[in-house]
Amino acid sequence: MLLKHRLSISQIFAFTWKVDLLLLACCTLVYFLDVHYLYFKLEIPVGISAVLGTAIAFFIGFNNNQAYDRWWEARKIWGAITNDSRSWARSLYNYHNSTEVATQSLIRHMIYRHLAFVYALKTALRKRPDDYYTRYLAQDEIEAVQKETNIPNAILNLQAKDLQLLRNTGAIDGFTFLELDQLLVKHCDSMGQSERIRNTVFPPTYLYFTKVFIWFYVILNTFLMTDTIGAWSIPFGWMFGFVFHATHLNGTFLQDPFDFQPLSIPLDNIARNIEINTIQLLGEEPVPGPVKPRMDGLYIM
Repeated sequence: MLLKHRLSISQIFAFTWKVDLLLLACCTLVYFLDVHYLYFKLEIPVGISAVLGTAIAFFIGFNNNQAYDRWWEARKIWGAITNDSRSWARSLYNYHNSTEVATQSLIRHMIYRHLAFVYALKTALRKRPDDYYTRYLAQDEIEAVQKETNIPNAILNLQAKDLQLLRNTGAIDGFTFLELDQLLVKHCDSMGQSERIRNTVFPPTYLYFTKVFIWFYVILNTFLMTDTIGAWSIPFGWMFGFVFHATHLNGTFLQDPFDFQPLSIPLDNIARNIEINTIQLLGEEPVPGPVKPRMDGLYIM
């Protein structure tokens, strides 16, 4: 997730340099074809360019709106995970009535096990190898959950079994049990909502045809300007293409909000904040440090 409201020229170039080079190459090629190899003049009405540009703007606007909706929904889901995680740890820590060492140790382990759920879910959504979650599980639990296809869901199953154990032993009353069970349901709902976004592919036809139309628009405008401004059609063609491509790229980066890239949801940061809050609640040490921003504070993962 980006942290700065303004980007420098070098940072913008870092995001768009591939498109910039392709645009310059395309405009240069079209210009030389028109000047040196086409033996007839292409009389293209200006109105065609205006109508096509307006249509492309509608396409890009629709794509970007849908992409931002996915991104914002993902951010709201992980905001809910943060709040529900705090409630889970606080309720387990404060609302039990047992003084037995074994029960208190189980409750502490259930609080830490939730951190395993958060990190395992982050790993599943990012689809990058990461076994950080295993530090909050016992060895037999690690072996058990890794046999399952869905590791975060397997961790929730362990939580449900131990929650029932707390109810059976009288460590928590019926009302507390219901509240904690509802939190488990919320964890499962947030997991399912995240998986829905991650596993639902943004319609590729929108992306494909929008790109095709943009490139066609760039070629058309370069042909249109060659006869009037000559070689200046190359930088002006690049300028038209840059505006449309850069705007389209913004939406493209937001379509998969759980990817490991600067515009995605900062899952590392959110998970670490949950971890810090939980360990501080238990009053234990060491407390891990926050995730540091990258590229001189430009974004955080």
